[in-house]
Amino acid sequence: MDNDIQTQIKHLPVDMDVQAPDMTEIRLLANTSRGSMVHCTLLPNQVSRAGVHRTVEEIWYVLQGQGEVWLQQNGVQYEEKIQPGVSFSIPAGTHFQVRNTSSTPLSCVIVTMPPWPGEQEWVPVADHWPVL
Repeated sequence: MDNDIQTQIKHLPVDMDVQAPDMTEIRLLANTSRGSMVHCTLLPNQVSRAGVHRTVEEIWYVLQGQGEVWLQQNGVQYEEKIQPGVSFSIPAGTHFQVRNTSSTPLSCVIVTMPPWPGEQEWVPVADHWPVL
């Protein structure tokens, strides 16, 4: 019997694995050759740094907290309130920034396609909201 299965089971780490360049806390979850998934936390009343992805697309799903996301693509920009149960996508080349407007952590699951390629993927852009 072949025990070399290609699935992963991973529990949410207590401590962050890395602080993303946008200043969010990242905990690594399962990944495959076509996508990766992380748990992202933005602490109470904090604002991430604005940035853009060169090649990856992301889908975010809010688990906890309240906040706003700013998205700008092809010269069109908008802000959207986010709370548990809300999901949004970030196509490659879209400028984005997230802020936590509550006194509890803002936590999201993020799926990245293809998997996160490394530090050069995220590029800073001018902040929409001031970073505190």
